[in-house]
Amino acid sequence: MEAVSPIVKFTSLQKRYGDGPLILDDINLVVQRDDFVTLIGPSGCGKSTVLKLVSGLSPWSGGTLTVAGMKPREARNRQAFIFQDATLLPWLTAQANAELPLRLRGVAAAEREAQARQMLELVGLGKVSGYYPRQLSGGMKMRVSIARALTLKPQLLLLDEPFGALDEMTRNRLNEELLALRTQSRFTAMFVTHSVAEAVFLSNRIVVMAAAPGRFHGEVGVDFSYPRLPELRERPEFQAKVNEISRLLHEVEGPVRV
Repeated sequence: MEAVSPIVKFTSLQKRYGDGPLILDDINLVVQRDDFVTLIGPSGCGKSTVLKLVSGLSPWSGGTLTVAGMKPREARNRQAFIFQDATLLPWLTAQANAELPLRLRGVAAAEREAQARQMLELVGLGKVSGYYPRQLSGGMKMRVSIARALTLKPQLLLLDEPFGALDEMTRNRLNEELLALRTQSRFTAMFVTHSVAEAVFLSNRIVVMAAAPGRFHGEVGVDFSYPRLPELRERPEFQAKVNEISRLLHEVEGPVRV
């Protein structure tokens, strides 16, 4: 039986801007299909840059990077990117915002309307599809952003702190909804966050990064089975995993200076 190639593969990757210092150094990572890999680390360590490289939005300076066995730019139609801000166009309704990527790809009107409507229903926004962004809460805007990304039926979903600006209750709810959507859509995910608890709840693998230059300090597997229910957050083994990741972060951040 032929082995399945990884969805993302970094080999000795480096990134710098012009003649400046290294932003990323010696990045080695293999993301397998169906992985949910979260990058966590101090500000400025290059977490978001890693996602930009995978998406083809930025070139690298050394080493190699493939997405589905191709150069990132060649694999753009296999992936979708969700940013921290929902990035909705204020003059378009939720339905029209969700349709936008398909419209840009030249998908016929009836097909794109049906796909966007289906994804909005999936994220629980079917009844407000005609609302404009100004009429939506922060959590609802992010749901539209997720629906918009899922209309592309991506193999790989890149998420750069998508819930960072939301309150804890809304964030937890969207974490649960994201995993439910993943069960239905079967995408591989690379996720960036500053929240250890969020990383543990979502991921099967967590990569802790260090800064100056950005590099991988350690990886921790999370073996809780899917689907993950809200009650998981109350279990001692969940807190133990949060503590394990927190210790690694403390190693890369160093002691607090006074």
